[in-house]
Amino acid sequence: MNAIAPPRSRPVIEVVHDFVCPWCYLGVRRLARALASRPDRPFEIDWRPFLLNPDIPRQGLSRADYVVRKFGGEDRARRLYASVTELGLQDGVAFRFDRMTHVPSSVDAHRLAGWAARSGAADAVVEALFAAQFTEGLDIGDHAVLAAIAAGAGLDRAEALSVLRSREGPDLVHAENLRAHRRGISGVPCFVFPGRLAVSGAQETEVFQRLLDVSALETVLD
Repeated sequence: MNAIAPPRSRPVIEVVHDFVCPWCYLGVRRLARALASRPDRPFEIDWRPFLLNPDIPRQGLSRADYVVRKFGGEDRARRLYASVTELGLQDGVAFRFDRMTHVPSSVDAHRLAGWAARSGAADAVVEALFAAQFTEGLDIGDHAVLAAIAAGAGLDRAEALSVLRSREGPDLVHAENLRAHRRGISGVPCFVFPGRLAVSGAQETEVFQRLLDVSALETVLD
């Protein structure tokens, strides 16, 4: 997302995602497992924002209001969450939807990840943001929470707060969201590998491994 991020020295995988999407967390965790299984084929990740709820107020919504708006009621939401929770346990992701009382706007979380990319800390910040949202039940729209996540990734807490309180970044997040739609991406997660190989959804780790192998081969041929 960030125009002044450090230059890339390795092949890049674009991950189009939203921090309020549980399937994104699951897909990112499976991709991470695939990358760990291919240490001789290093890739970098370019985290691209997507807004599942572009019209949500910046202060977010109560979970009760959100599930009515998104799913039509608690019963349907509970069934969907039970499915992803079961899958998450198989991949080491402990979804705790019972801890979520608030559904945030994800704009500021994306801003923080974009800012962290300038220091090469985006991967750690992204993982911490997903964990805060889905395991700890924290409000990732709250600037104090976001600044603490930045500090946990080795970044300066005061500087993170300053960036979040500024006007820097929201327009970029919305522009990236629009860019994704113009590319034909209507849902997330979406993973774009070198060689223009793309796949949507929280694919199995084995699928990501095959894509990494093909991408590495195409990179060598180029």
